[in-house]
Amino acid sequence: MIDPRALIDPSAELGTGVEVGPFTVIGPQVAIGAGTRIGPHAVIKGPTRIGERNRIYQFASIGDDPQDKKYAGEPTRLEVGNDNVFREFCTINRGTVQDQGVTRIGDDNLFMAYTHVAHDCVIGSHVIMANCAMLAGHVHLDDWVGMGGFSAVHQFGKIGAHAYLANNAAVTGDVPPYVMAVGRPAEPHSVNVEGLKRRGFTADQIRNIREAYRILYRSDLLLADAVDRLKELAATQPELRVFVDFIGSSTRGLIR
Repeated sequence: MIDPRALIDPSAELGTGVEVGPFTVIGPQVAIGAGTRIGPHAVIKGPTRIGERNRIYQFASIGDDPQDKKYAGEPTRLEVGNDNVFREFCTINRGTVQDQGVTRIGDDNLFMAYTHVAHDCVIGSHVIMANCAMLAGHVHLDDWVGMGGFSAVHQFGKIGAHAYLANNAAVTGDVPPYVMAVGRPAEPHSVNVEGLKRRGFTADQIRNIREAYRILYRSDLLLADAVDRLKELAATQPELRVFVDFIGSSTRGLIR
């Protein structure tokens, strides 16, 4: 299962059934979980811990140094969950000591070719980043976020659960859950209805989310007044709770 032409540091830990293709390089302080398959010419550097059943395609670069001029060789790390797919030429960087010192990736995410996850990003589960989508440092993506091709998120940006960034979107603020963002700079366009339908949201839940979107973006209410109204609705519409909580935690300000 390990091609003899691969270069694997003796200290690296490989779980049961791990496959490694020719000319792949796995450095020290790397741990790879059972059932993970790594193609040819990939590079994995540590400290990095990768979970089980991940698929890393040829020429991916996983766990290399952060692209941050402040980085001075500190022992930061990358943590990856289970069942993720990293396609060709993905670049996933470790964290920096200016943040928590770690880049974190959850489970069942798809990183298509040429995607980039910078230092200190925190990515949930079931995220899809299409070809050439990019995250600057310290970005947080919640579960089920979708990013279209060539979309990008500014440093410290937050993208809420089930949000969708259209192709070529340039996101400079925080995108609330369920919202589709479009343009350069990105603006709120609508609710990600198709994504919600695919994930089993009911017609009533989608209608409630659309009404919340209307209150936030189409009612001409001040933000504080809109949030008060959304809090009232969330008391009986639990799908809005994540919407309200996200607005309260926004640090860069919501896209408008």
